[in-house]
Amino acid sequence: MADAAVDGTRRVLVAADKFKGSLTAVEVAERVTAGLRRVVPDVRVEALPVADGGDGTVAAAVAAGFERREVRVAGPLGDEVTAAYALREGTAVVEMAEASGLQRLPEGVLAPLTASTYGSGELLRAALDAGARTIVFGVGGSATTDGGAGMLAALGARFLDGDGQPVAPGGGGLAALASADLSGLDPRLPDVELVLASDVDNPLTGPKGAPAVYGPQKGASPDDVRALDAALGHLAKVLERTEGVGARAAGFAASPGAGAAGGIGFGAMLLGARFRPGIEVMLDVLGFAPALERAELVITGEGSLDEQTLHGKAPAGVAAAARAAGKEVVAVCGRLALPAEVLGRAGIRRAYPLTDVEPDVAKCIADAGPILERVAEAIARDFVA
Repeated sequence: MADAAVDGTRRVLVAADKFKGSLTAVEVAERVTAGLRRVVPDVRVEALPVADGGDGTVAAAVAAGFERREVRVAGPLGDEVTAAYALREGTAVVEMAEASGLQRLPEGVLAPLTASTYGSGELLRAALDAGARTIVFGVGGSATTDGGAGMLAALGARFLDGDGQPVAPGGGGLAALASADLSGLDPRLPDVELVLASDVDNPLTGPKGAPAVYGPQKGASPDDVRALDAALGHLAKVLERTEGVGARAAGFAASPGAGAAGGIGFGAMLLGARFRPGIEVMLDVLGFAPALERAELVITGEGSLDEQTLHGKAPAGVAAAARAAGKEVVAVCGRLALPAEVLGRAGIRRAYPLTDVEPDVAKCIADAGPILERVAEAIARDFVA
């Protein structure tokens, strides 16, 4: 490890994402800290829970000092839910999954054709009402595939069928779309910097589009996927004919990130959003650079370190930034599916999966906290003591 700090104590930065289904990012940091201190009581640990724009993004911002704000909005099926966003000094962090995520659906219920992003639009409006001048819009974990039409409707757009009536909610309803009117969008939007933070770069439609790649995760059958792909393509075509949008809609539909969170990326681009990899945005917002400067060792991680991790997930972003700063990085995870040489190329010196301590995966999930503390003890012995 790097030399000790001037006062003789080690300085460790814990910048890990959640272990989905087991531990929040905040809990991961707490457990790692407890394990480290059991072996090296005077170790200096700075916790900076991170997220890549998906579920857990607001919690990470609050842990970094943002104020948590709650508001009643429409859930994906139209029922009212309490959702949160984070605010600090004119910057809001809005997580679409808070309003329109899979976790907002009743247990055992999936609604690939009818789930709407209307509540996400209400969250954005709440951030505008609070005076936000910059909005980081984290998208991921959605229950929806509506191209952001619901979100746009909540912000003043109109999507009408041939009889001049609003189309039904969700991606399925877009098949009946005859005209769109974006002239009523909230007038404050052009004066706000809107950043689309996502860990995926899919286009809106096609074999790599939102319905084909992510629709099945939301309960879409093969027939549903075909219907949704056609509906989102139809939405883009109608918007191409719409005053004030025109040909830009076709360009947005093909842009990386348009297919994020069931196509809400496409809707955000119509609002003027700029797409950036979610982890890069969040590291900036959370103040990662100064925290990194203070650290000698960085501990990152997430529930599963696998091939997806390398494509914009939080540990890869943390490791890349730390390597650029010449810092040593190790990772914690529930399960490890990457060989050591691949980890090394990603900037991770070594990974410590919970399954090294407890081979039974079910027990790892059920007792993730105590097992993670034991993993952290091993890191302390190997890299801190």
